[in-house]
Amino acid sequence: MDFNSSLRIAATGLHAQTARMRVIAENIANADSAGKAPGDEPYRRRIPTFQTSYDAEVGGRVVEIGRLAYDQSPFSSRYEPGHPAADANGYVQYPNVNSLIETVDMREAQRSYEANLNVVTVTRQMLGRTLDILRG
Repeated sequence: MDFNSSLRIAATGLHAQTARMRVIAENIANADSAGKAPGDEPYRRRIPTFQTSYDAEVGGRVVEIGRLAYDQSPFSSRYEPGHPAADANGYVQYPNVNSLIETVDMREAQRSYEANLNVVTVTRQMLGRTLDILRG
Protein backbone atom coordinates (compact mmCIF):
# COMPACT_ATOMS: atom_id res chain seq x y z
CA MET A 1 0.00 0.00 0.00
CA ASP A 2 1.39 3.39 -0.93
CA PHE A 3 1.12 6.75 0.78
CA ASN A 4 -1.77 7.95 -1.37
CA SER A 5 -3.82 4.88 -0.52
CA SER A 6 -3.24 5.44 3.18
CA LEU A 7 -4.31 9.05 2.85
CA ARG A 8 -7.45 8.17 0.88
CA ILE A 9 -8.52 5.46 3.32
CA ALA A 10 -8.01 7.81 6.26
CA ALA A 11 -9.91 10.55 4.41
CA THR A 12 -12.95 8.29 4.02
CA GLY A 13 -12.80 7.64 7.76
CA LEU A 14 -12.64 11.38 8.44
CA HIS A 15 -15.63 11.97 6.18
CA ALA A 16 -17.67 9.19 7.82
CA GLN A 17 -16.95 10.41 11.35
CA THR A 18 -17.81 13.98 10.37
CA ALA A 19 -21.19 12.81 9.10
CA ARG A 20 -21.68 10.80 12.30
CA MET A 21 -20.95 13.85 14.47
CA ARG A 22 -23.41 15.90 12.40
CA VAL A 23 -26.19 13.37 13.07
CA ILE A 24 -25.36 13.25 16.79
CA ALA A 25 -25.43 17.06 16.97
CA GLU A 26 -28.85 17.01 15.30
CA ASN A 27 -30.08 14.52 17.88
CA ILE A 28 -28.83 16.70 20.75
CA ALA A 29 -30.36 19.82 19.21
CA ASN A 30 -33.76 18.13 18.98
CA ALA A 31 -33.69 16.40 22.37
CA ASP A 32 -36.56 18.58 23.66
CA SER A 33 -38.53 18.95 20.43
CA ALA A 34 -42.05 17.86 21.24
CA GLY A 35 -44.88 17.83 18.74
CA LYS A 36 -46.88 20.97 18.06
CA ALA A 37 -50.34 19.50 18.54
CA PRO A 38 -51.83 16.55 20.43
CA GLY A 39 -51.03 13.32 18.62
CA ASP A 40 -48.03 14.76 16.77
CA GLU A 41 -45.01 12.50 16.93
CA PRO A 42 -41.91 14.16 18.39
CA TYR A 43 -38.46 14.03 16.85
CA ARG A 44 -37.21 10.45 16.54
CA ARG A 45 -33.53 9.81 17.25
CA ARG A 46 -31.45 9.04 14.17
CA ILE A 47 -28.63 6.51 14.11
CA PRO A 48 -25.90 6.71 11.47
CA THR A 49 -24.81 3.45 9.88
CA PHE A 50 -21.57 2.64 8.12
CA GLN A 51 -20.69 0.31 5.30
CA THR A 52 -17.44 -0.72 3.74
CA SER A 53 -16.69 -1.19 0.10
CA TYR A 54 -13.67 -2.24 -1.89
CA ASP A 55 -11.99 0.61 -3.74
CA ALA A 56 -9.89 -0.82 -6.58
CA GLU A 57 -8.06 2.47 -7.08
CA VAL A 58 -6.91 2.44 -3.46
CA GLY A 59 -6.46 -1.31 -3.33
CA GLY A 60 -8.30 -1.66 -0.06
CA ARG A 61 -11.58 -1.31 1.75
CA VAL A 62 -12.95 2.13 2.54
CA VAL A 63 -15.71 3.19 4.91
CA GLU A 64 -18.79 5.09 3.79
CA ILE A 65 -21.73 6.52 5.64
CA GLY A 66 -24.77 4.36 5.07
CA ARG A 67 -28.45 5.07 5.50
CA LEU A 68 -29.75 6.76 8.59
CA ALA A 69 -31.72 4.40 10.80
CA TYR A 70 -34.42 5.57 13.20
CA ASP A 71 -34.30 4.51 16.83
CA GLN A 72 -37.51 2.58 17.50
CA SER A 73 -37.34 2.91 21.28
CA PRO A 74 -40.40 4.48 22.90
CA PHE A 75 -40.78 8.20 23.42
CA SER A 76 -40.74 9.63 26.92
CA SER A 77 -43.87 11.21 28.35
CA ARG A 78 -44.07 14.16 30.73
CA TYR A 79 -47.06 15.53 32.51
CA GLU A 80 -47.51 19.07 31.18
CA PRO A 81 -51.23 19.82 30.92
CA GLY A 82 -50.67 23.38 29.65
CA HIS A 83 -48.50 22.33 26.70
CA PRO A 84 -50.10 22.67 23.23
CA ALA A 85 -49.16 19.05 22.40
CA ALA A 86 -50.61 17.60 25.61
CA ASP A 87 -53.05 14.72 25.16
CA ALA A 88 -56.40 14.44 26.95
CA ASN A 89 -54.60 13.26 30.12
CA GLY A 90 -52.11 16.14 30.06
CA TYR A 91 -49.10 14.12 28.89
CA VAL A 92 -46.70 15.30 26.19
CA GLN A 93 -44.49 12.93 24.22
CA TYR A 94 -40.84 13.91 23.97
CA PRO A 95 -38.08 12.52 21.72
CA ASN A 96 -36.34 9.25 22.49
CA VAL A 97 -33.00 11.06 22.69
CA ASN A 98 -30.83 10.39 25.73
CA SER A 99 -28.24 13.15 26.05
CA LEU A 100 -25.84 10.86 27.95
CA ILE A 101 -25.83 8.32 25.11
CA GLU A 102 -25.39 11.09 22.55
CA THR A 103 -22.48 12.55 24.52
CA VAL A 104 -20.74 9.17 24.67
CA ASP A 105 -21.38 8.60 20.95
CA MET A 106 -19.99 12.05 20.17
CA ARG A 107 -16.84 11.35 22.18
CA GLU A 108 -16.35 8.03 20.38
CA ALA A 109 -16.80 9.73 17.00
CA GLN A 110 -14.28 12.43 17.99
CA ARG A 111 -11.72 9.79 18.97
CA SER A 112 -12.23 7.91 15.72
CA TYR A 113 -11.84 11.18 13.83
CA GLU A 114 -8.62 11.93 15.72
CA ALA A 115 -7.28 8.44 14.94
CA ASN A 116 -7.86 8.97 11.22
CA LEU A 117 -6.31 12.42 11.45
CA ASN A 118 -3.23 10.87 13.09
CA VAL A 119 -2.94 8.46 10.15
CA VAL A 120 -2.93 11.44 7.79
CA THR A 121 -0.32 13.27 9.90
CA VAL A 122 2.00 10.27 10.21
CA THR A 123 1.67 9.45 6.50
CA ARG A 124 2.58 13.02 5.58
CA GLN A 125 5.59 12.88 7.93
CA MET A 126 6.73 9.59 6.40
CA LEU A 127 6.35 11.06 2.92
CA GLY A 128 8.40 14.10 3.95
CA ARG A 129 11.15 11.93 5.42
CA THR A 130 11.22 9.80 2.30
CA LEU A 131 11.66 12.89 0.15
CA ASP A 132 14.46 14.10 2.47
CA ILE A 133 16.26 10.75 2.09
CA LEU A 134 15.89 10.86 -1.70
CA ARG A 135 17.30 14.41 -1.82
CA GLY A 136 20.19 13.58 0.48
